[in-house]
Amino acid sequence: MYKSVCEYLNLLLHINLKIRRNMKTYDVIIIGSGPAGIITGVTAKKRNPDKSILLLGESQKGLVPCGIPYVFHRLDSVEKDKMGPKPFMDAGGDFQADKAVDIDPEKKIVTLDSGQAYEYGKLVFATGSTPVVPKFIKGYDMEGVEYIKKNYDYIEGLVEKAKKAKNIVVIGGGFIGAEVAEQLQLNGSHNVSLVEMEKYCFCNAFSTELADMATEELKKTGVNVMTSTKVTEITGENGKVSAVKVDSGKEIQADMVIAAIGYRPNTELAKKSGLQLNKIGAIIADQYGRTSVNDICAAGDCAGTTGFLTGKEDTIMLASTATAEARVCGYNLFGICLKRHFSGTLGVFSTEINGMVMAAAGVNAKTAWEANVNYASAVFSDVDRHPGAFSDCSPLSVRLYVSLSDGSIIGGEVWGGKSAGEIINTISMSIQKNVTVYELVEFQFGTHPLLTTAPTKYVLVKAAEAVINKIR
Repeated sequence: MYKSVCEYLNLLLHINLKIRRNMKTYDVIIIGSGPAGIITGVTAKKRNPDKSILLLGESQKGLVPCGIPYVFHRLDSVEKDKMGPKPFMDAGGDFQADKAVDIDPEKKIVTLDSGQAYEYGKLVFATGSTPVVPKFIKGYDMEGVEYIKKNYDYIEGLVEKAKKAKNIVVIGGGFIGAEVAEQLQLNGSHNVSLVEMEKYCFCNAFSTELADMATEELKKTGVNVMTSTKVTEITGENGKVSAVKVDSGKEIQADMVIAAIGYRPNTELAKKSGLQLNKIGAIIADQYGRTSVNDICAAGDCAGTTGFLTGKEDTIMLASTATAEARVCGYNLFGICLKRHFSGTLGVFSTEINGMVMAAAGVNAKTAWEANVNYASAVFSDVDRHPGAFSDCSPLSVRLYVSLSDGSIIGGEVWGGKSAGEIINTISMSIQKNVTVYELVEFQFGTHPLLTTAPTKYVLVKAAEAVINKIR
């Protein structure tokens, strides 16, 4: 008996060794082919052309996440929002459309849904995020309740379903919910209602004043915006949606309900693999993306972030943030080659509603108060061309938030024409480099009548001067 058991164990060991010998090994395997996965792969491959890198994605086709709302009207096509692994493959990487279902961190093996398995030297989680399902709302599981999933086939199907729906209710007034509602309304084929619990839409990213402006612009598109309102039940017949009930007792007719109440980190496989998660379920990673398990990194929505000012866990899920983390991760997979100079994550948000661009970075009056930060703020408004007689001029306003202790810029908001989208990036850079308003007024900016505000009253400089006057 003992002999037969030994023979059996030896046989298993022999089979396992044979499998391992025939198993392909990659220097790096990246799970997830969204922005974080692609940029990690491209960066790592260009930095280490001799390393073999495999990118795993559940589909050959992906989506530009922030472009999803516009497939309902402005792009008028899911195909036009397509994003795939081509840049990574062009850099010399391998791509496989398959799902990772199991990881053995000790043996460094990834097993796929197809049954195929690979060995790895380094592993990167870039598994992104998934929509929050409102299980606390009765009727959430009815036919006709949909989500904004970052999945090509799902969104393609959702667009076709939306074409058949006359009355659509969007739950949630954040960026995705508001942008989807606007685009559906502008499509001209729907009656769109948006329900938001807070007093204003965009309230988590913008100051009260800017959130109020954004909400009013959304109303001007024709969307029936219902703020300070809570959905209590989704009702229907034969399991299919027909109406949404709110806390006032009102019923809103609905052929389709789109729940856009946020996203959660997609970390079930990470948890199963023994990686440490924070209290919101994101993978705990250091400033270089390294996790609690040796040779496993994480980047993007699935990885935890820390607020640049508060030092506390944050929930920023932006493609811009994800790609910044991915570049750092890609550079440093095989040793620290790129030192990270900015500790924490900075939220930089922008949107356009009804032709008005609104953008924010860093803290605002609400978040500064919550963080117990003493600050001064000031706003300057003008037009985005000079002279203001140009036909394509748009109003443009800049508000800066500045620390009283040293005059450093800690936040900003910009609204008006399209240039606001890039001005907020200048403010973001100023925050990250600890630029003070005293330095900002000395900076040399390029101007042109067709492109910028006037050099005599450049909006950033004038906003900085206004803050300095308040500090004095």
